[in-house]
Amino acid sequence: MANGRPVKIHVDYTEMAAGSVLIECGRTRVLCTASVEDGAPPFLRGTGKGWLTAEYAMLPGSTARRKARDGIKKDGRSTEIQRLIGRSLRACIDLERLGDRTITVDCDVLQADGGTRTASITGGFVAVCLAVNRLMQEKKLYDSPIIRQIAAVSVGIVDDELVLDLDYAHDSKAQVDMNIVMARDAQGKTEFVEVQGTGEGRPFSPNELTGLINIAQEGIDNLMNAQIDALAERACVLFKKPKLVLASRNPGKLKELRVLFGEDYDVSSMDEIGIHVDVEENGKTFEENAIIKAEALKKLTGCASLADDSGLEVDCLNGEPGVYSARYAGMHGDDAANNRLLVEKVKDVPAPRTARFVSAVALARPCKATVTARGECEGEVILEAKGMGGFGYDPHFLSHDLNKTFAEAGAEEKNAISHRARALKNLVEKLKES
Repeated sequence: MANGRPVKIHVDYTEMAAGSVLIECGRTRVLCTASVEDGAPPFLRGTGKGWLTAEYAMLPGSTARRKARDGIKKDGRSTEIQRLIGRSLRACIDLERLGDRTITVDCDVLQADGGTRTASITGGFVAVCLAVNRLMQEKKLYDSPIIRQIAAVSVGIVDDELVLDLDYAHDSKAQVDMNIVMARDAQGKTEFVEVQGTGEGRPFSPNELTGLINIAQEGIDNLMNAQIDALAERACVLFKKPKLVLASRNPGKLKELRVLFGEDYDVSSMDEIGIHVDVEENGKTFEENAIIKAEALKKLTGCASLADDSGLEVDCLNGEPGVYSARYAGMHGDDAANNRLLVEKVKDVPAPRTARFVSAVALARPCKATVTARGECEGEVILEAKGMGGFGYDPHFLSHDLNKTFAEAGAEEKNAISHRARALKNLVEKLKES
Protein backbone atom coordinates (compact mmCIF):
# COMPACT_ATOMS: atom_id res chain seq x y z
CA MET A 1 0.00 0.00 0.00
CA ALA A 2 1.29 3.47 -0.91
CA ASN A 3 1.12 5.88 2.02
CA GLY A 4 -0.87 9.11 1.90
CA ARG A 5 0.65 12.51 1.25
CA PRO A 6 1.69 14.85 4.06
CA VAL A 7 -1.18 17.05 5.27
CA LYS A 8 -1.01 20.54 6.75
CA ILE A 9 -4.00 22.53 7.98
CA HIS A 10 -3.47 26.26 8.55
CA VAL A 11 -6.34 27.90 10.48
CA ASP A 12 -7.33 31.60 10.38
CA TYR A 13 -5.64 31.92 7.00
CA THR A 14 -7.74 34.96 6.13
CA GLU A 15 -9.31 37.51 8.47
CA MET A 16 -12.69 38.45 7.01
CA ALA A 17 -14.60 35.14 6.90
CA ALA A 18 -16.01 33.65 10.10
CA GLY A 19 -13.80 30.59 9.54
CA SER A 20 -10.88 30.14 7.15
CA VAL A 21 -8.45 27.30 6.47
CA LEU A 22 -5.69 26.58 4.01
CA ILE A 23 -5.34 22.83 3.64
CA GLU A 24 -2.32 21.27 1.93
CA CYS A 25 -2.37 17.64 0.82
CA GLY A 26 0.97 17.16 -0.86
CA ARG A 27 1.05 19.77 -3.60
CA THR A 28 -2.72 20.26 -3.57
CA ARG A 29 -3.73 23.46 -1.79
CA VAL A 30 -7.31 24.57 -1.16
CA LEU A 31 -8.52 27.70 0.62
CA CYS A 32 -11.72 26.92 2.54
CA THR A 33 -13.75 29.75 4.06
CA ALA A 34 -17.03 29.57 6.00
CA SER A 35 -19.31 32.60 5.96
CA VAL A 36 -22.47 33.03 8.03
CA GLU A 37 -25.62 34.92 7.06
CA ASP A 38 -28.89 35.37 8.91
CA GLY A 39 -31.85 33.59 7.35
CA ALA A 40 -32.36 30.22 5.72
CA PRO A 41 -33.27 29.39 2.08
CA PRO A 42 -36.93 29.82 1.06
CA PHE A 43 -37.69 26.10 1.34
CA LEU A 44 -36.77 26.21 5.06
CA ARG A 45 -38.37 29.49 6.07
CA GLY A 46 -40.73 29.14 8.98
CA THR A 47 -39.22 25.82 10.09
CA GLY A 48 -36.61 27.29 12.42
CA LYS A 49 -33.91 25.20 10.72
CA GLY A 50 -30.70 26.53 9.26
CA TRP A 51 -28.77 25.44 6.19
CA LEU A 52 -25.23 24.69 5.05
CA THR A 53 -24.19 24.90 1.42
CA ALA A 54 -20.90 24.91 -0.49
CA GLU A 55 -19.30 26.37 -3.58
CA TYR A 56 -16.19 25.04 -5.31
CA ALA A 57 -13.93 26.53 -7.93
CA MET A 58 -10.48 25.95 -9.39
CA LEU A 59 -8.62 29.20 -9.86
CA PRO A 60 -7.12 29.83 -13.32
CA GLY A 61 -3.54 29.31 -12.09
CA SER A 62 -4.27 26.16 -10.11
CA THR A 63 -3.12 23.85 -12.91
CA ALA A 64 -0.11 23.84 -15.25
CA ARG A 65 -2.36 24.89 -18.10
CA ARG A 66 -4.55 27.83 -17.22
CA LYS A 67 -8.09 26.81 -16.37
CA ALA A 68 -10.78 29.14 -17.65
CA ARG A 69 -12.46 30.99 -14.82
CA ASP A 70 -15.99 29.81 -14.02
CA GLY A 71 -18.63 32.10 -15.45
CA ILE A 72 -22.21 32.54 -14.32
CA LYS A 73 -22.76 28.88 -15.09
CA LYS A 74 -20.20 26.56 -13.54
CA ASP A 75 -18.81 23.62 -15.46
CA GLY A 76 -20.40 20.26 -14.73
CA ARG A 77 -17.43 18.97 -12.74
CA SER A 78 -17.40 21.95 -10.35
CA THR A 79 -21.16 21.68 -9.84
CA GLU A 80 -20.93 17.97 -9.01
CA ILE A 81 -18.05 18.55 -6.59
CA GLN A 82 -19.68 21.42 -4.71
CA ARG A 83 -22.83 19.36 -4.27
CA LEU A 84 -20.70 16.58 -2.79
CA ILE A 85 -19.01 19.03 -0.41
CA GLY A 86 -22.35 20.47 0.72
CA ARG A 87 -23.92 17.03 1.25
CA SER A 88 -20.90 15.84 3.20
CA LEU A 89 -20.64 18.84 5.50
CA ARG A 90 -24.36 18.89 6.24
CA ALA A 91 -23.83 15.49 7.86
CA CYS A 92 -21.75 17.19 10.57
CA ILE A 93 -24.34 19.67 11.69
CA ASP A 94 -27.69 19.68 13.47
CA LEU A 95 -29.64 22.15 11.33
CA GLU A 96 -32.23 22.68 14.07
CA ARG A 97 -29.57 23.81 16.53
CA LEU A 98 -27.96 26.01 13.87
CA GLY A 99 -31.14 28.08 13.84
CA ASP A 100 -32.35 30.50 11.20
CA ARG A 101 -29.00 31.12 9.51
CA THR A 102 -26.97 29.83 6.55
CA ILE A 103 -23.32 28.78 6.50
CA THR A 104 -21.70 28.91 3.08
CA VAL A 105 -18.41 27.06 2.63
CA ASP A 106 -16.33 28.34 -0.30
CA CYS A 107 -13.59 26.03 -1.50
CA ASP A 108 -11.12 27.66 -3.90
CA VAL A 109 -8.39 25.45 -5.31
CA LEU A 110 -5.13 27.40 -5.39
CA GLN A 111 -3.08 24.49 -6.67
CA ALA A 112 -4.35 21.16 -7.94
CA ASP A 113 -2.43 17.90 -7.78
CA GLY A 114 -5.26 15.44 -7.22
CA GLY A 115 -7.75 15.02 -4.38
CA THR A 116 -9.14 18.57 -4.45
CA ARG A 117 -12.68 17.51 -3.55
CA THR A 118 -11.63 15.42 -0.57
CA ALA A 119 -9.26 18.14 0.63
CA SER A 120 -12.14 20.62 0.33
CA ILE A 121 -14.35 18.48 2.57
CA THR A 122 -11.62 17.93 5.15
CA GLY A 123 -10.61 21.60 5.24
CA GLY A 124 -14.20 22.81 4.94
CA PHE A 125 -15.15 20.98 8.12
CA VAL A 126 -12.46 22.83 10.07
CA ALA A 127 -13.66 26.14 8.61
CA VAL A 128 -17.22 25.37 9.75
CA CYS A 129 -15.98 24.63 13.29
CA LEU A 130 -14.11 27.94 13.36
CA ALA A 131 -17.23 29.80 12.20
CA VAL A 132 -19.38 28.15 14.86
CA ASN A 133 -16.81 28.95 17.53
CA ARG A 134 -16.86 32.62 16.50
CA LEU A 135 -20.67 32.69 16.66
CA MET A 136 -20.53 31.26 20.17
CA GLN A 137 -17.81 33.67 21.29
CA GLU A 138 -19.94 36.56 20.01
CA LYS A 139 -23.00 35.19 21.90
CA LYS A 140 -24.91 34.83 18.64
CA LEU A 141 -25.12 31.08 19.21
CA TYR A 142 -25.30 29.33 22.57
CA ASP A 143 -25.60 25.72 21.48
CA SER A 144 -22.96 24.21 19.17
CA PRO A 145 -24.61 22.35 16.29
CA ILE A 146 -21.48 20.31 15.39
CA ILE A 147 -22.57 16.76 16.18
CA ARG A 148 -20.13 14.79 13.99
CA GLN A 149 -16.63 15.15 12.62
CA ILE A 150 -16.25 14.85 8.84
CA ALA A 151 -13.22 14.07 6.69
CA ALA A 152 -12.66 12.59 3.25
CA VAL A 153 -9.88 10.91 1.30
CA SER A 154 -9.31 9.36 -2.12
CA VAL A 155 -8.12 5.77 -2.58
CA GLY A 156 -7.50 3.70 -5.66
CA ILE A 157 -5.76 0.84 -7.35
CA VAL A 158 -2.71 1.74 -9.42
CA ASP A 159 -0.67 -1.01 -11.11
CA ASP A 160 -2.69 -3.49 -9.04
CA GLU A 161 -1.57 -1.85 -5.79
CA LEU A 162 -3.84 -0.16 -3.22
CA VAL A 163 -3.02 3.54 -2.97
CA LEU A 164 -4.13 6.05 -0.33
CA ASP A 165 -4.65 9.73 -1.24
CA LEU A 166 -4.00 9.76 -4.97
CA ASP A 167 -2.04 12.63 -6.49
CA TYR A 168 -2.53 13.54 -10.14
CA ALA A 169 0.18 11.13 -11.36
CA HIS A 170 -1.56 8.22 -9.61
CA ASP A 171 -5.08 9.39 -10.49
CA SER A 172 -4.35 9.70 -14.21
CA LYS A 173 -3.46 6.01 -14.50
CA ALA A 174 -5.62 4.52 -11.76
CA GLN A 175 -7.43 1.28 -12.55
CA VAL A 176 -9.89 2.02 -9.74
CA ASP A 177 -10.64 5.46 -8.32
CA MET A 178 -12.70 6.04 -5.17
CA ASN A 179 -13.60 8.96 -2.91
CA ILE A 180 -14.75 8.12 0.61
CA VAL A 181 -16.34 10.52 3.10
CA MET A 182 -16.73 9.42 6.72
CA ALA A 183 -18.20 10.79 9.94
CA ARG A 184 -17.09 10.21 13.53
CA ASP A 185 -19.45 10.71 16.46
CA ALA A 186 -18.91 11.57 20.11
CA GLN A 187 -18.31 7.90 20.99
CA GLY A 188 -15.59 7.60 18.34
CA LYS A 189 -17.71 5.45 16.00
CA THR A 190 -17.07 6.10 12.30
CA GLU A 191 -19.68 5.67 9.57
CA PHE A 192 -19.86 6.38 5.85
CA VAL A 193 -21.36 9.58 4.52
CA GLU A 194 -20.65 8.94 0.85
CA VAL A 195 -18.69 6.44 -1.24
CA GLN A 196 -17.92 7.16 -4.90
CA GLY A 197 -16.08 4.33 -6.67
CA THR A 198 -15.38 3.56 -10.31
CA GLY A 199 -13.54 0.80 -12.05
CA GLU A 200 -11.93 3.01 -14.69
CA GLY A 201 -9.38 0.53 -15.98
CA ARG A 202 -10.91 -2.73 -14.81
CA PRO A 203 -13.53 -4.11 -12.42
CA PHE A 204 -12.51 -4.64 -8.80
CA SER A 205 -13.21 -7.56 -6.50
CA PRO A 206 -15.02 -7.59 -3.14
CA ASN A 207 -11.68 -8.22 -1.43
CA GLU A 208 -10.15 -5.21 -3.18
CA LEU A 209 -13.14 -3.08 -2.18
CA THR A 210 -12.67 -4.13 1.44
CA GLY A 211 -8.98 -3.30 1.21
CA LEU A 212 -9.73 0.16 -0.22
CA ILE A 213 -12.25 0.87 2.53
CA ASN A 214 -9.77 -0.22 5.20
CA ILE A 215 -6.96 2.03 3.99
CA ALA A 216 -9.44 4.89 3.54
CA GLN A 217 -10.55 4.53 7.15
CA GLU A 218 -6.94 4.55 8.31
CA GLY A 219 -6.28 7.70 6.28
CA ILE A 220 -9.44 9.41 7.54
CA ASP A 221 -8.50 8.64 11.16
CA ASN A 222 -5.22 10.47 10.55
CA LEU A 223 -7.01 13.39 8.88
CA MET A 224 -9.45 13.69 11.78
CA ASN A 225 -6.56 13.79 14.25
CA ALA A 226 -4.98 16.55 12.14
CA GLN A 227 -8.28 18.47 12.24
CA ILE A 228 -8.41 18.27 16.04
CA ASP A 229 -4.78 19.38 16.32
CA ALA A 230 -5.43 22.35 14.02
CA LEU A 231 -8.53 23.43 15.94
CA ALA A 232 -6.72 23.12 19.30
CA GLU A 233 -8.92 24.63 22.05
CA ARG A 234 -11.60 25.47 19.50
CA ALA A 235 -12.29 21.76 19.10
CA CYS A 236 -14.59 22.33 22.10
CA VAL A 237 -17.43 22.97 19.61
CA LEU A 238 -17.45 19.28 18.61
CA PHE A 239 -19.86 16.63 19.89
CA LYS A 240 -21.79 18.81 22.31
CA LYS A 241 -25.01 17.51 23.79
CA PRO A 242 -27.88 19.89 23.04
CA LYS A 243 -28.06 22.63 25.63
CA LEU A 244 -31.09 22.95 27.90
CA VAL A 245 -31.45 26.35 29.55
CA LEU A 246 -33.44 26.68 32.76
CA ALA A 247 -35.55 29.83 33.10
CA SER A 248 -34.55 30.17 36.74
CA ARG A 249 -31.58 31.08 38.88
CA ASN A 250 -32.53 28.58 41.60
CA PRO A 251 -29.53 26.23 42.20
CA GLY A 252 -31.83 23.56 43.62
CA LYS A 253 -33.87 23.44 40.43
CA LEU A 254 -30.70 23.32 38.36
CA LYS A 255 -29.35 20.36 40.34
CA GLU A 256 -32.66 18.53 40.00
CA LEU A 257 -32.77 19.07 36.24
CA ARG A 258 -29.22 17.83 35.78
CA VAL A 259 -30.18 14.56 37.44
CA LEU A 260 -33.28 14.19 35.24
CA PHE A 261 -31.93 15.38 31.89
CA GLY A 262 -28.15 15.14 32.21
CA GLU A 263 -27.81 12.13 29.90
CA ASP A 264 -29.53 13.88 27.02
CA TYR A 265 -28.85 17.59 27.60
CA ASP A 266 -26.14 19.94 28.79
CA VAL A 267 -28.25 21.68 31.43
CA SER A 268 -27.37 25.30 32.21
CA SER A 269 -28.95 28.20 34.05
CA MET A 270 -29.50 31.61 32.50
CA ASP A 271 -26.67 32.99 34.64
CA GLU A 272 -24.23 30.34 33.39
CA ILE A 273 -24.72 31.36 29.77
CA GLY A 274 -24.86 35.07 30.53
CA ILE A 275 -28.57 35.73 29.93
CA HIS A 276 -30.36 38.20 32.18
CA VAL A 277 -33.96 38.81 31.19
CA ASP A 278 -37.31 39.12 32.96
CA VAL A 279 -40.35 37.93 31.05
CA GLU A 280 -43.80 39.28 31.85
CA GLU A 281 -45.95 36.42 33.10
CA ASN A 282 -49.40 37.50 31.93
CA GLY A 283 -50.94 34.07 31.41
CA LYS A 284 -54.19 33.02 33.05
CA THR A 285 -52.95 29.54 33.98
CA PHE A 286 -49.74 28.04 35.28
CA GLU A 287 -49.26 26.30 31.93
CA GLU A 288 -49.61 29.55 29.99
CA ASN A 289 -47.01 31.30 32.15
CA ALA A 290 -44.57 28.40 31.86
CA ILE A 291 -44.97 28.39 28.07
CA ILE A 292 -44.47 32.17 27.87
CA LYS A 293 -41.19 31.95 29.78
CA ALA A 294 -39.86 28.83 28.02
CA GLU A 295 -40.62 30.07 24.51
CA ALA A 296 -39.19 33.53 25.20
CA LEU A 297 -35.93 31.98 26.41
CA LYS A 298 -35.82 29.58 23.45
CA LYS A 299 -36.24 32.50 21.04
CA LEU A 300 -33.49 34.44 22.77
CA THR A 301 -30.94 31.61 22.96
CA GLY A 302 -31.90 29.21 20.18
CA CYS A 303 -31.62 26.42 22.76
CA ALA A 304 -34.07 24.03 24.31
CA SER A 305 -35.51 25.88 27.30
CA LEU A 306 -37.43 24.77 30.36
CA ALA A 307 -39.57 26.96 32.60
CA ASP A 308 -42.03 26.36 35.37
CA ASP A 309 -44.76 28.28 37.09
CA SER A 310 -46.23 27.23 40.39
CA GLY A 311 -48.50 28.36 43.17
CA LEU A 312 -51.18 27.49 45.66
CA GLU A 313 -54.82 26.76 44.83
CA VAL A 314 -57.29 26.90 47.73
CA ASP A 315 -60.69 25.30 47.08
CA CYS A 316 -62.76 27.55 49.35
CA LEU A 317 -61.27 30.57 47.55
CA ASN A 318 -62.20 29.22 44.11
CA GLY A 319 -58.58 28.46 43.29
CA GLU A 320 -56.97 31.61 44.67
CA PRO A 321 -54.26 32.74 44.87
CA GLY A 322 -53.39 30.60 41.81
CA VAL A 323 -51.12 32.31 39.27
CA TYR A 324 -50.99 35.34 41.57
CA SER A 325 -49.46 33.34 44.44
CA ALA A 326 -46.18 35.24 44.51
CA ARG A 327 -47.90 38.65 44.39
CA TYR A 328 -51.17 37.88 46.19
CA ALA A 329 -50.87 40.86 48.55
CA GLY A 330 -49.61 43.18 45.82
CA MET A 331 -45.82 43.12 46.01
CA HIS A 332 -44.03 40.24 44.28
CA GLY A 333 -42.26 37.92 46.71
CA ASP A 334 -43.56 39.43 50.00
CA ASP A 335 -44.14 36.07 51.73
CA ALA A 336 -45.27 37.54 55.06
CA ALA A 337 -47.91 39.77 53.47
CA ASN A 338 -49.14 36.97 51.22
CA ASN A 339 -49.56 34.61 54.17
CA ARG A 340 -51.40 37.23 56.26
CA LEU A 341 -53.85 37.81 53.41
CA LEU A 342 -54.37 34.07 52.91
CA VAL A 343 -55.10 33.46 56.60
CA GLU A 344 -57.45 36.44 56.73
CA LYS A 345 -59.46 35.10 53.80
CA VAL A 346 -59.85 31.53 55.08
CA LYS A 347 -60.05 32.04 58.87
CA ASP A 348 -63.84 31.78 58.96
CA VAL A 349 -63.93 28.63 56.83
CA PRO A 350 -64.09 25.41 58.88
CA ALA A 351 -61.26 22.92 58.52
CA PRO A 352 -60.19 21.13 56.47
CA ARG A 353 -59.47 24.01 54.06
CA THR A 354 -58.38 21.78 51.20
CA ALA A 355 -55.73 23.09 48.86
CA ARG A 356 -52.94 21.99 46.63
CA PHE A 357 -49.59 23.22 45.39
CA VAL A 358 -49.52 23.13 41.59
CA SER A 359 -46.55 23.25 39.25
CA ALA A 360 -46.65 23.40 35.46
CA VAL A 361 -43.45 22.91 33.46
CA ALA A 362 -42.94 23.72 29.78
CA LEU A 363 -40.14 22.46 27.54
CA ALA A 364 -39.65 24.54 24.39
CA ARG A 365 -37.28 23.10 21.77
CA PRO A 366 -36.16 24.39 18.37
CA CYS A 367 -38.39 23.16 15.54
CA LYS A 368 -40.62 21.15 17.88
CA ALA A 369 -43.92 21.74 19.61
CA THR A 370 -43.69 22.92 23.21
CA VAL A 371 -44.47 20.16 25.74
CA THR A 372 -46.13 20.86 29.10
CA ALA A 373 -46.78 18.75 32.18
CA ARG A 374 -48.44 19.38 35.55
CA GLY A 375 -47.76 18.11 39.05
CA GLU A 376 -49.89 18.57 42.17
CA CYS A 377 -49.37 18.06 45.87
CA GLU A 378 -52.57 17.80 47.95
CA GLY A 379 -52.98 19.23 51.44
CA GLU A 380 -54.82 21.90 53.40
CA VAL A 381 -54.33 25.41 54.71
CA ILE A 382 -53.84 25.79 58.46
CA LEU A 383 -54.21 29.08 60.33
CA GLU A 384 -51.18 28.75 62.60
CA ALA A 385 -47.77 28.75 60.92
CA LYS A 386 -45.66 25.67 61.70
CA GLY A 387 -42.02 25.11 60.89
CA MET A 388 -39.07 27.33 60.13
CA GLY A 389 -38.00 25.96 56.75
CA GLY A 390 -39.21 26.43 53.21
CA PHE A 391 -40.55 29.64 51.75
CA GLY A 392 -43.78 31.18 50.53
CA TYR A 393 -46.87 29.46 51.86
CA ASP A 394 -44.95 26.44 53.22
CA PRO A 395 -45.60 27.19 56.96
CA HIS A 396 -49.39 27.23 56.34
CA PHE A 397 -49.58 24.23 53.98
CA LEU A 398 -50.16 20.89 55.69
CA SER A 399 -49.12 18.16 53.25
CA HIS A 400 -51.33 15.08 53.19
CA ASP A 401 -48.38 13.02 51.96
CA LEU A 402 -46.11 14.02 54.85
CA ASN A 403 -48.68 14.84 57.55
CA LYS A 404 -46.64 17.93 58.35
CA THR A 405 -46.22 21.36 56.80
CA PHE A 406 -43.73 21.90 54.05
CA ALA A 407 -41.89 24.26 56.43
CA GLU A 408 -41.51 21.40 58.93
CA ALA A 409 -40.22 18.97 56.30
CA GLY A 410 -36.59 18.59 55.32
CA ALA A 411 -35.54 19.54 51.82
CA GLU A 412 -35.19 15.89 50.70
CA GLU A 413 -38.59 14.98 52.14
CA LYS A 414 -40.27 17.88 50.42
CA ASN A 415 -38.52 17.44 47.08
CA ALA A 416 -39.44 13.75 46.95
CA ILE A 417 -43.18 14.53 46.80
CA SER A 418 -43.20 18.15 45.66
CA HIS A 419 -45.47 19.43 42.92
CA ARG A 420 -42.44 20.44 40.82
CA ALA A 421 -40.83 17.02 41.15
CA ARG A 422 -44.08 15.41 40.03
CA ALA A 423 -44.42 17.82 37.11
CA LEU A 424 -40.89 17.05 35.95
CA LYS A 425 -41.50 13.32 36.31
CA ASN A 426 -44.67 13.65 34.20
CA LEU A 427 -42.71 15.67 31.61
CA VAL A 428 -40.06 12.98 31.36
CA GLU A 429 -42.77 10.35 30.84
CA LYS A 430 -44.34 12.44 28.08
CA LEU A 431 -40.99 12.80 26.33
CA LYS A 432 -40.40 9.05 26.53
CA GLU A 433 -43.81 8.36 25.01
CA SER A 434 -43.11 10.75 22.11
